[in-house]
Amino acid sequence: MAIGFDYFRVGRQMSPPTTKVPGFRLNLGANPGAPGPSPLGTGECSPSVAVGAPSSPRRSFCVKRGIRLLLTAAALCATLPALAQYPGQVAKTGKETPELRAIAVLEWTGDAGKPKTSRLVPVAVLDGGKLEDGGIYMARPEPLALTGEVEYELEQDGKPVGLYDLKNAGQEQGSWVGYGAWKAMPAPKPRPSAKDLAKIHIDDDVQSDEPVLHRKHHAADAPSAGTGSGSGSSDPAPATDPDRPTLHKKPSSDSGSSQPSSGQSGGGSNSASTDSAAPPDPDRPTLHKKDSDSGSSGGTAQSDDPDRPVLKKSRKKPEDTGHVDSLPDVTDPDRPRLRRGKSDSNGLTVNPSLMGLPTDLQQAVAVSDSKTRPDHSWNYSWTNPDDEDKMKSALEDIARGALGLNPPPPPPTPKKTSTRRNAKSASVPEPPPPAPLLGEEFRVFELAYNSGATMVLTAHTDGPPAQQRFVTLVAQPDFYGNALVLLKNVTDGAHLDERPRLRLVDAVDAMADNRGELLFELRGATQRQFALYRVTRGQAEKLFVSGGGDFGVEASN
Repeated sequence: MAIGFDYFRVGRQMSPPTTKVPGFRLNLGANPGAPGPSPLGTGECSPSVAVGAPSSPRRSFCVKRGIRLLLTAAALCATLPALAQYPGQVAKTGKETPELRAIAVLEWTGDAGKPKTSRLVPVAVLDGGKLEDGGIYMARPEPLALTGEVEYELEQDGKPVGLYDLKNAGQEQGSWVGYGAWKAMPAPKPRPSAKDLAKIHIDDDVQSDEPVLHRKHHAADAPSAGTGSGSGSSDPAPATDPDRPTLHKKPSSDSGSSQPSSGQSGGGSNSASTDSAAPPDPDRPTLHKKDSDSGSSGGTAQSDDPDRPVLKKSRKKPEDTGHVDSLPDVTDPDRPRLRRGKSDSNGLTVNPSLMGLPTDLQQAVAVSDSKTRPDHSWNYSWTNPDDEDKMKSALEDIARGALGLNPPPPPPTPKKTSTRRNAKSASVPEPPPPAPLLGEEFRVFELAYNSGATMVLTAHTDGPPAQQRFVTLVAQPDFYGNALVLLKNVTDGAHLDERPRLRLVDAVDAMADNRGELLFELRGATQRQFALYRVTRGQAEKLFVSGGGDFGVEASN
């Protein structure tokens, strides 16, 4: 079997004629056997090389050169489609991809639902699958996350607890915050009970397939004259009820005095038309519409009295002088005036603002999405309730060790030779009780379906603010049932700006992928930020930090 290739033949690729010698043949010339320079370069190469034939150095060089040219041409053909592609990145947008999704934190004082003061702090905006800083993203001048009339849904453990409608925005200590009103969640529509759904109207279902026309009959109606005369067996017409109301056509006012009798013939119609043309009686009393200026509904002669007093409503508005008696009548139109009630201007309503960080400050996650998504609870349910106490106790021991609250081990007692009686009388001292953890908060989340428990513990020590120590632990149970710490943050009150304190806000689905992230507040002595952490594959990864800068970089160590 012979396999051959023509590389050039009048600009087209063609199959060469088969030869009697089996082997591999490579035609490199445009016209085999014709004199002239080779199309592959200077010099002449043999147009065909048979496998197994005696080779020469010149033939080997031509074969290698042809193979290199073939590989080069194949590479060029492969790169042509790549050059024609769009150099940028084309993102695939699906139905579930959110257009815009804003994450914020609502801070308030007072009762939930009816706060005394409140504010909304933007954290991040998800746009095109990328998290942007919510405090500065598309600021004109307020950022996009604080645009007026934007509604946020307040969540706790993934469950909605209320709505927050933004009214206006402002700056506090150089950062944008929003002000609005807390509203209750709308009441869900009542669903029909199972009994109502199971109720089936059989008669209606049967009659719906067979339309039947029925004539409505009344007990007091008499049969028509044609029906009674046509059938001899019909009952006689019942007597007319004198108390039954009847409808009569209203006669005209001009023809009321002339009514033809029933015994008159056709000439009665002519007389009726003649009487209607007669002029009206001038002495006949007529009704007129009540005059608005007249004081009574009697005759019209009283309204002609020029000396009769008439009460009229004044249409002139009294001049507003601010209700100040000591000032004379004000005639200056540019003079400011004090008025009661709400302002008539179109300015935004300024709600009570929340300044600083009071001790009774409360926080909740707020989410604003262009699509309505099903609720996803982040609360974890333990299979065995004893496991929760075990994990909490283990994390408390780790927190005490990180804060330096564990008592030092007792010194070893020297060995003394004693009798059995003295040994029995010696009592072992009891260990001291563990040091208390102030402000302890222990929460357990299920950040994804069947992902296991993710535990977060925060606490601090007692003492002056500058000497207090703070700890935050994020852990998961390992394969052996022990607490595996994924993130540990320890700091003190004197170095909060260098190493901020991690305060847990809640879990939130920031990427709209049905997976929860932990939202922390990085609180320092003079500034603060918010950070999102994603817990996956046994590690806690920092996903996003608001505000940027170097503040809070060391918080995840």
